[in-house]
Amino acid sequence: MKNFAITGVAGYISPRHLQAIKDTGNNLVAAVDPHDSVGILDRYFPKTSYFTEFERFDRHLEKLRRTHSPEKIDYLSICSPNNLHDAHIRLGLRVGADAICEKPLVLNPWNLDQLQEIESETGKKVYTILQLRVHPALVAIKKELEKAKSGHKHEVVLTYITSRGPWYNYSWKGREDVSGGVATNIGIHFFDMLMWMFGSVQKNHLFLREPSKAAGFIELQNANVKWYLSIDGKDLPKDAVEKNKSTHRSITIDGKELEFTEGFTDLHTKIYEGIVAGNGFGIETARPSIEAAYDIRHLPVTKVNELFHPLLF
Repeated sequence: MKNFAITGVAGYISPRHLQAIKDTGNNLVAAVDPHDSVGILDRYFPKTSYFTEFERFDRHLEKLRRTHSPEKIDYLSICSPNNLHDAHIRLGLRVGADAICEKPLVLNPWNLDQLQEIESETGKKVYTILQLRVHPALVAIKKELEKAKSGHKHEVVLTYITSRGPWYNYSWKGREDVSGGVATNIGIHFFDMLMWMFGSVQKNHLFLREPSKAAGFIELQNANVKWYLSIDGKDLPKDAVEKNKSTHRSITIDGKELEFTEGFTDLHTKIYEGIVAGNGFGIETARPSIEAAYDIRHLPVTKVNELFHPLLF
């Protein structure tokens, strides 16, 4: 059994990490979040030491390391706001733990180089959550593409709409300097997935950048991709609204559509199983999508109608 600690335990994504730690038979010894709505700990790990101040959490983890406590942590799970990921990863490595960080691993690509240096210095590893790489439907598509080896560039349309209320823009997620904006905060998984399936970025265009949505075109080694990301419920397709669904995920490849809204319940557990077995996704795996998201965040908005996603018309 391995010992875990977690940052951002009061946040939206932390329950998936708590479930994964529990499902893999491990223990949570410490948690931190400045917000004290953390009653969820009683459902998973009621004996966890909880801190509202990051400095006290840091000191506690360091004490566990220096005293060779049986509760010394092996992994630090990071669910904090995106702009804090880099600092929290560094804490994990410094106290002798591997880091498991939510997406995006960092906001700026150059921070990856520094983290790799700290990996070398400490002998510890940095892992990230790229759960679409273990989604059964998407794994099956990748296998089909590899088997077909068509030799031509595929025509791909990616659509991700996940309705969020007014709270989103009042939280850290609505601040581009903290979250990276919509294309980074909710798009990074999909950019990673696209490059995992179709190869590296050749060209990158941005056609729409708003607080609630973004759209563009990426030419990859083996695909031309029109993409659209939105947190505006008004963008949901009619059938999703009729079924009272708040999320729509779709990828169309050469005219064949796969709707993959379902199948996300246990993906974090699959990722954790791989990490504990020594097979997690590390810095170099995450680098291409972080570079792409960074570029998109700084691209000028242009207009090339023939490359538009259908929802832009």
